[in-house]
Amino acid sequence: MTPLAHTPAVAAPAGPGPVASFLRFAALGGGVGVLSGLAVPLLAATMPWAAANAVVTAASTLLCTELHARFTFGRGRGAGWREHWQSAGSAAAAYLATCVAVWVLHLLQPSPGLLTEQLVYLGASGLAGTGRFLVLRCCVFAVRRDRAARPPARRNTAGVPALVTAA
Repeated sequence: MTPLAHTPAVAAPAGPGPVASFLRFAALGGGVGVLSGLAVPLLAATMPWAAANAVVTAASTLLCTELHARFTFGRGRGAGWREHWQSAGSAAAAYLATCVAVWVLHLLQPSPGLLTEQLVYLGASGLAGTGRFLVLRCCVFAVRRDRAARPPARRNTAGVPALVTAA
């Protein structure tokens, strides 16, 4: 018998570096964020501001998680349930940050203009977005080195036990 051929370990793709992924995050997330900033006051004309912010935050989080999985962090595929739930957690924190920022604005200035409200909302969104980037890059979409170091598991589809030989 001849020994089975050894297949070298294939490392998982590393994805873009921190600067490239931050630029992609800012472009994609920032673009969606600006659109969200325009959508919130439009929806707030028909419902309470916090409810409008929640609807827009949920929709933009789903969209951004998919965009970040595919393009920002170089996964080349959509996000799974785990990534969506983890991203939703960081989005909930961002939602609270924007709500608190606008609430404080309304405490300090009971009738702010639309431009002032937008500046506060987008400023809070920008700060929260930076925190989200760190969470997504370091936790949600991080390449797990222990998985990257292991060879991919072979599937035995023939139903025949695999032969193990010493090299």
